[in-house]
Amino acid sequence: MTLSKELKTGTKKSHSAAENTKFVASFLRGVVDPEEYRKLIANFFFVYRAMEEEISKHHDDVAVAVIDDPALYRTQALEKDLAYYYGDNWRSIIQPTEACQQYVNRIREVDKMLLIGHHYTRYIGDLSGGQILKGIAEKTLTLPEGEGLHFYDFNEIEDAKDYKNEYRATLDALELDQSQIDAIISEANYAFKLNMYMFDEIQGNAGKSLWTLFTNWIKGIFK
Repeated sequence: MTLSKELKTGTKKSHSAAENTKFVASFLRGVVDPEEYRKLIANFFFVYRAMEEEISKHHDDVAVAVIDDPALYRTQALEKDLAYYYGDNWRSIIQPTEACQQYVNRIREVDKMLLIGHHYTRYIGDLSGGQILKGIAEKTLTLPEGEGLHFYDFNEIEDAKDYKNEYRATLDALELDQSQIDAIISEANYAFKLNMYMFDEIQGNAGKSLWTLFTNWIKGIFK
Protein backbone atom coordinates (compact mmCIF):
# COMPACT_ATOMS: atom_id res chain seq x y z
CA MET A 1 0.00 0.00 0.00
CA THR A 2 1.32 3.46 -0.89
CA LEU A 3 1.81 6.37 1.51
CA SER A 4 -1.17 8.29 0.15
CA LYS A 5 -3.47 5.27 0.52
CA GLU A 6 -2.13 4.49 3.98
CA LEU A 7 -2.72 8.11 4.99
CA LYS A 8 -6.29 8.02 3.71
CA THR A 9 -7.03 4.70 5.40
CA GLY A 10 -5.10 5.49 8.56
CA THR A 11 -6.87 8.81 9.15
CA LYS A 12 -10.36 7.74 8.12
CA LYS A 13 -11.72 7.61 11.68
CA SER A 14 -10.13 10.93 12.61
CA HIS A 15 -11.51 12.54 9.46
CA SER A 16 -15.00 11.30 10.30
CA ALA A 17 -14.67 12.49 13.91
CA ALA A 18 -13.64 15.97 12.74
CA GLU A 19 -16.64 16.17 10.43
CA ASN A 20 -18.89 15.23 13.34
CA THR A 21 -17.71 17.90 15.75
CA LYS A 22 -20.54 20.24 16.65
CA PHE A 23 -18.87 23.14 14.83
CA VAL A 24 -18.34 21.35 11.51
CA ALA A 25 -21.63 19.44 11.63
CA SER A 26 -23.50 22.72 12.17
CA PHE A 27 -21.52 24.33 9.37
CA LEU A 28 -22.46 21.53 6.97
CA ARG A 29 -26.13 22.02 7.90
CA GLY A 30 -25.84 25.68 6.95
CA VAL A 31 -25.72 26.99 10.52
CA VAL A 32 -22.75 29.37 10.59
CA ASP A 33 -22.32 31.89 13.39
CA PRO A 34 -20.50 34.96 11.98
CA GLU A 35 -18.52 35.55 15.19
CA GLU A 36 -17.43 31.92 15.41
CA TYR A 37 -16.49 31.94 11.75
CA ARG A 38 -14.24 34.96 12.03
CA LYS A 39 -12.57 33.39 15.08
CA LEU A 40 -11.92 30.32 12.94
CA ILE A 41 -10.33 32.46 10.23
CA ALA A 42 -8.17 34.19 12.84
CA ASN A 43 -7.01 30.85 14.23
CA PHE A 44 -6.30 29.53 10.75
CA PHE A 45 -4.05 32.53 10.12
CA PHE A 46 -1.75 31.49 12.97
CA VAL A 47 -1.84 27.81 11.96
CA TYR A 48 -1.09 28.33 8.29
CA ARG A 49 1.54 30.97 8.90
CA ALA A 50 3.36 28.55 11.21
CA MET A 51 3.06 25.65 8.79
CA GLU A 52 4.19 27.61 5.75
CA GLU A 53 7.12 29.11 7.62
CA GLU A 54 8.25 25.77 8.99
CA ILE A 55 7.88 23.91 5.69
CA SER A 56 9.91 26.58 3.87
CA LYS A 57 12.76 26.18 6.36
CA HIS A 58 13.42 22.60 5.38
CA HIS A 59 14.23 22.60 1.70
CA ASP A 60 17.35 20.64 2.61
CA ASP A 61 15.05 17.67 3.12
CA VAL A 62 13.65 16.31 -0.15
CA ALA A 63 10.61 14.77 1.53
CA VAL A 64 9.55 18.17 2.81
CA ALA A 65 10.71 20.28 -0.12
CA VAL A 66 8.65 18.39 -2.72
CA ILE A 67 5.34 19.23 -1.02
CA ASP A 68 6.15 22.92 -0.53
CA ASP A 69 4.12 24.60 -3.26
CA PRO A 70 3.32 28.35 -3.07
CA ALA A 71 0.11 27.62 -5.00
CA LEU A 72 -1.22 26.11 -1.77
CA TYR A 73 -0.19 28.94 0.56
CA ARG A 74 -3.10 30.36 2.54
CA THR A 75 -1.49 33.07 4.68
CA GLN A 76 -1.99 35.95 2.24
CA ALA A 77 -5.54 34.86 1.47
CA LEU A 78 -6.29 34.76 5.20
CA GLU A 79 -4.83 38.25 5.62
CA LYS A 80 -7.37 39.53 3.06
CA ASP A 81 -10.22 37.82 4.89
CA LEU A 82 -9.08 39.15 8.26
CA ALA A 83 -8.99 42.69 6.90
CA TYR A 84 -12.65 42.22 5.96
CA TYR A 85 -13.78 40.60 9.22
CA TYR A 86 -11.76 42.72 11.67
CA GLY A 87 -10.77 45.86 9.75
CA ASP A 88 -7.43 47.18 8.59
CA ASN A 89 -5.97 47.00 12.11
CA TRP A 90 -6.72 43.29 12.43
CA ARG A 91 -3.15 42.44 13.40
CA SER A 92 -3.54 44.33 16.67
CA ILE A 93 -6.89 42.66 17.41
CA ILE A 94 -6.61 38.94 16.79
CA GLN A 95 -4.90 36.45 19.07
CA PRO A 96 -4.69 32.65 18.86
CA THR A 97 -7.00 30.79 21.20
CA GLU A 98 -5.38 28.35 23.63
CA ALA A 99 -6.15 25.34 21.46
CA CYS A 100 -4.86 27.19 18.41
CA GLN A 101 -1.62 28.00 20.22
CA GLN A 102 -1.22 24.32 21.10
CA TYR A 103 -1.63 23.53 17.41
CA VAL A 104 0.93 26.16 16.39
CA ASN A 105 3.38 24.94 19.04
CA ARG A 106 3.12 21.41 17.70
CA ILE A 107 3.86 22.56 14.16
CA ARG A 108 6.85 24.57 15.39
CA GLU A 109 8.36 21.76 17.46
CA VAL A 110 7.69 18.61 15.46
CA ASP A 111 10.36 16.78 13.46
CA LYS A 112 10.46 18.16 9.92
CA MET A 113 9.41 14.87 8.29
CA LEU A 114 6.22 14.83 10.38
CA LEU A 115 5.20 18.16 8.87
CA ILE A 116 4.01 16.04 5.96
CA GLY A 117 1.16 14.79 8.16
CA HIS A 118 0.07 18.33 9.01
CA HIS A 119 0.43 19.50 5.41
CA TYR A 120 -1.67 16.62 4.06
CA THR A 121 -4.38 17.03 6.69
CA ARG A 122 -5.03 20.70 6.04
CA TYR A 123 -4.39 21.30 2.34
CA ILE A 124 -6.00 18.18 0.93
CA GLY A 125 -9.00 18.99 3.10
CA ASP A 126 -9.06 22.56 1.80
CA LEU A 127 -9.07 21.35 -1.78
CA SER A 128 -11.83 18.84 -1.04
CA GLY A 129 -14.47 19.49 1.64
CA GLY A 130 -13.24 23.04 2.03
CA GLN A 131 -14.84 23.91 -1.29
CA ILE A 132 -18.19 22.66 0.01
CA LEU A 133 -17.79 24.83 3.10
CA LYS A 134 -17.08 27.82 0.88
CA GLY A 135 -20.44 27.42 -0.85
CA ILE A 136 -22.25 27.12 2.48
CA ALA A 137 -20.48 30.17 3.96
CA GLU A 138 -21.26 32.15 0.83
CA LYS A 139 -24.98 31.43 1.21
CA THR A 140 -25.31 31.88 4.96
CA LEU A 141 -23.00 34.80 5.81
CA THR A 142 -24.46 37.19 3.20
CA LEU A 143 -21.03 38.51 2.30
CA PRO A 144 -20.32 41.23 -0.27
CA GLU A 145 -19.16 39.75 -3.56
CA GLY A 146 -15.47 38.93 -3.48
CA GLU A 147 -15.10 39.43 0.27
CA GLY A 148 -14.51 37.13 3.23
CA LEU A 149 -13.85 33.86 1.39
CA HIS A 150 -10.37 34.26 -0.07
CA PHE A 151 -9.19 31.40 2.15
CA TYR A 152 -10.96 28.91 -0.12
CA ASP A 153 -9.67 30.35 -3.41
CA PHE A 154 -6.76 28.50 -5.00
CA ASN A 155 -6.34 30.73 -8.01
CA GLU A 156 -3.14 29.07 -9.19
CA ILE A 157 -4.67 25.60 -9.22
CA GLU A 158 -6.75 25.02 -12.34
CA ASP A 159 -8.13 21.59 -11.48
CA ALA A 160 -8.27 20.54 -7.82
CA LYS A 161 -8.83 16.87 -8.66
CA ASP A 162 -5.77 16.72 -10.92
CA TYR A 163 -3.71 18.58 -8.34
CA LYS A 164 -4.67 16.18 -5.57
CA ASN A 165 -3.77 13.21 -7.77
CA GLU A 166 -0.36 14.75 -8.47
CA TYR A 167 0.11 15.50 -4.77
CA ARG A 168 -0.62 11.89 -3.85
CA ALA A 169 1.77 10.68 -6.55
CA THR A 170 4.45 12.93 -5.06
CA LEU A 171 3.88 11.42 -1.62
CA ASP A 172 4.02 7.91 -3.05
CA ALA A 173 7.36 8.62 -4.71
CA LEU A 174 9.04 9.48 -1.42
CA GLU A 175 11.58 6.93 -0.24
CA LEU A 176 10.33 6.25 3.28
CA ASP A 177 10.45 3.13 5.38
CA GLN A 178 7.40 1.75 7.19
CA SER A 179 8.35 3.27 10.53
CA GLN A 180 8.50 6.73 8.92
CA ILE A 181 5.17 6.18 7.20
CA ASP A 182 3.58 5.07 10.47
CA ALA A 183 4.96 8.17 12.21
CA ILE A 184 3.51 10.47 9.52
CA ILE A 185 0.10 8.79 9.80
CA SER A 186 0.19 9.11 13.58
CA GLU A 187 1.01 12.80 13.27
CA ALA A 188 -1.76 13.32 10.72
CA ASN A 189 -4.22 11.79 13.20
CA TYR A 190 -2.90 14.14 15.87
CA ALA A 191 -3.35 17.05 13.47
CA PHE A 192 -7.01 16.10 13.10
CA LYS A 193 -7.34 16.08 16.90
CA LEU A 194 -5.73 19.51 17.16
CA ASN A 195 -8.25 20.80 14.63
CA MET A 196 -11.10 19.26 16.62
CA TYR A 197 -9.91 20.84 19.87
CA MET A 198 -9.77 24.18 18.10
CA PHE A 199 -13.29 23.76 16.68
CA ASP A 200 -14.65 22.80 20.11
CA GLU A 201 -12.95 25.75 21.76
CA ILE A 202 -14.48 28.20 19.31
CA GLN A 203 -17.90 26.94 20.40
CA GLY A 204 -17.10 27.42 24.07
CA ASN A 205 -15.92 23.93 25.00
CA ALA A 206 -12.36 25.06 25.72
CA GLY A 207 -12.03 23.41 29.11
CA LYS A 208 -13.09 20.01 27.84
CA SER A 209 -10.93 20.28 24.72
CA LEU A 210 -7.76 21.39 26.46
CA TRP A 211 -8.17 18.80 29.22
CA THR A 212 -8.46 16.10 26.54
CA LEU A 213 -5.36 17.48 24.85
CA PHE A 214 -3.46 17.43 28.15
CA THR A 215 -4.47 13.88 29.07
CA ASN A 216 -3.58 12.62 25.60
CA TRP A 217 -0.18 14.27 25.96
CA ILE A 218 0.36 12.57 29.33
CA LYS A 219 -0.63 9.21 27.86
CA GLY A 220 1.89 9.77 25.07
CA ILE A 221 4.69 10.36 27.58
CA PHE A 222 4.04 7.13 29.47
CA LYS A 223 3.53 4.86 26.47
